[in-house]
Amino acid sequence: MFPVLVGLLIASTASAHAQPITLSVAGRTAANPTIAAEGQFVAVAFSAATSSSMDVFLATSRDGGRTFATPTQVNVVAGDARVSGEEPPYVALVPRKGSTPDVVVVWTTRNGSTWKLVSARSTNGGRTFGASANVPGSEADGSRGWQSVAVDANGRVLVLWLDHRGMATADSTHKHGATASGQPMPKADPTERAGLSKVLFGSLDSKSALTVAQSVCYCCKTSLAATGSNVYAVWRHVFPGGQRDIAFSMSSDRGRAFSTPIRVGDDQWKFDGCPDNGPTIAVDLKRHVHVVWPTPVDGKDLSTMALFYAVSRDGRTFTERVRIPSRGMTSHPRMVLGVDGNPVVAWDEVVSGTRRLAMTRVRVDASGRATFVDLQAPDTGAGQWYPTVAAAAGGTLVAWVRQVDKGSVVAVGLVK
Repeated sequence: MFPVLVGLLIASTASAHAQPITLSVAGRTAANPTIAAEGQFVAVAFSAATSSSMDVFLATSRDGGRTFATPTQVNVVAGDARVSGEEPPYVALVPRKGSTPDVVVVWTTRNGSTWKLVSARSTNGGRTFGASANVPGSEADGSRGWQSVAVDANGRVLVLWLDHRGMATADSTHKHGATASGQPMPKADPTERAGLSKVLFGSLDSKSALTVAQSVCYCCKTSLAATGSNVYAVWRHVFPGGQRDIAFSMSSDRGRAFSTPIRVGDDQWKFDGCPDNGPTIAVDLKRHVHVVWPTPVDGKDLSTMALFYAVSRDGRTFTERVRIPSRGMTSHPRMVLGVDGNPVVAWDEVVSGTRRLAMTRVRVDASGRATFVDLQAPDTGAGQWYPTVAAAAGGTLVAWVRQVDKGSVVAVGLVK
């Protein structure tokens, strides 16, 4: 470990500007957004649902998020989407020289009684999408999802996800009295059960997927980043004794092989369940790896859930964790590198009995000391949750779920 970092909250003049834009589909509840931006082009993917049906939509902006076109439905088969806050439809932009980027969306859909991963691409700036296709290497029994997406220097769309096909195999063979190996089914111990689940990595142009690690928390989102030939992955792992801490692994050969996972923070959180509350990652221009994650302050009680930050300069060790200042129980962090090269983090937290948005900018000095600059969220009112962030020329774009009288909508705002 590096020396202990000291976390400070610094008052800031940074603020949101203009009124947030609202995205919705008539007669439906909108939720579960992700956002991506390249120059003035911005894309927001989100779900729009009725009481019996759910679809994925995409809204695009060509003026940096000031205005958005009417949302377009992404999934060709109406009603087949099954997404949530920890596994939203994930949007990525693939640059094209001299043209609008391709738009790729990866989401989960029902596969019998379980879930599968599919993707679709638009080559006309999100106006229309082609037919969906299975994410390569994800075709198997059992549920999968909690995915994250990144685009590498060659324009490959990379996908990281949790895969529970091992559970499906074990459950199936258990009906006949033994596992596939002839051994008894694992007991209900959380560590043993988690051993049946994996985190997998692949790309949309590949034919198979690579196992990064085994024994993962079942329903916390993953996070993925790529720079040069390096690929970086974080997820919530189930370590021996049922400790659900954050793990990190990286590849230096464009995802052909990954390093042995290491623990990001020594939380030692023993919890027989899943908090639906995963980590987030960002890699700066110096290839320093920044990770933010939620975990209970006391290592036990969910009501003490707070955000912690650590950084690695070499991909092999992380600094000791530092708590990010907050006003209440924190959840659902997302991070992006801001225009100044420093990480910006957004999350929701429970304040006065309701969820509200919060944001901070992380600054790390030459000695490794971290400070946190409080940013004014684009909406400081009650009933806001699941933010997602993207870097834009004018600041940081934030999309989030806003509660309304009947259901919810997706809002988008810019923080300078």
